[in-house]
Amino acid sequence: MPDWLRDAVSVTPIPAGTMAIRLVLAVIFGAAVALVYRLSHGRHSRDARTLTVTLVLLCVLLAMVSMVIGESIARAFGLVGALSIVRFRTIVEDTRDTAFVIFAVIVGMAVGTGLILVPLIGIPIVGLAAIALSRQTGERTGPASVSDSPSPFLNLSVRLVLGRDPGLVLAGPIARHVQSHRLTGIATARQGAAIDVTYSLALATGGNAAALVQEINGIEGVQSVELRESSQDL
Repeated sequence: MPDWLRDAVSVTPIPAGTMAIRLVLAVIFGAAVALVYRLSHGRHSRDARTLTVTLVLLCVLLAMVSMVIGESIARAFGLVGALSIVRFRTIVEDTRDTAFVIFAVIVGMAVGTGLILVPLIGIPIVGLAAIALSRQTGERTGPASVSDSPSPFLNLSVRLVLGRDPGLVLAGPIARHVQSHRLTGIATARQGAAIDVTYSLALATGGNAAALVQEINGIEGVQSVELRESSQDL
C-alpha cells in the first residue's frame, strides 16, 4: 500500500471479517425486528412496507455507527453533532412506530458493539410482548388482505365559521355516507375567525365521496371541504 494511502487510512481495532459478520447479523436481526412489527401491528396502511425496510436499514446503520465510535468519546460527540443537523419531514402518526424505531436503534447498536446476546434474548421477548399487547387492544395481527378493508380510509377536513358545532353540522352527511369515523384534529384558522376539523373515516358500502363533499359544502357556515386518502386505519 502506498505511504500516502496508508497515512489516510486509520487502522481499526475490529478486524474486517468481524465487521462483515456483525453487519450481516445486523441485517438478520433488523429483519426480525421488522417481522415483529408486521406481526404485532397487522398493518394495512400504505406506509407499513416503507417502515419495515427502514427498520432493517436502521439496524445496519446503527451497527456501523457503533463500530465507528468504538470506545472514543470524541467520535461519539462528533457523530452526535453531525447527526443533529438531520431533519425529518415525515410525521409519525402512531406512537408504536416510534417504539419500533427505538427498538431497531438498540438492536443495531448492540450488534455493532458485539453484544449479540442482547438482540438474541430481547427480540423474542419484545416480540411476544408486542403481539400479546396488540391482541389485548383488539388489533388484528398479520398482513391485511383486500377483503379486510371494504372501504378506503379517508381524511375529511372541513372549515367552518367560528361558532358552529362541527358535530351538529356534520352529523347528517356523516350518518348518510359514512360507515365509521373518528375526530382526529381540530384547530382555529384565519386568525381565529374559522375552525378546521379533521375526521378519519371509511365510506359506507356504496357510499359516494363526491356526494359527501357536495352535501357538506352546501351546508351554511361551511367554507371549504377536502377529502383525501388516509395512510392510517380507524
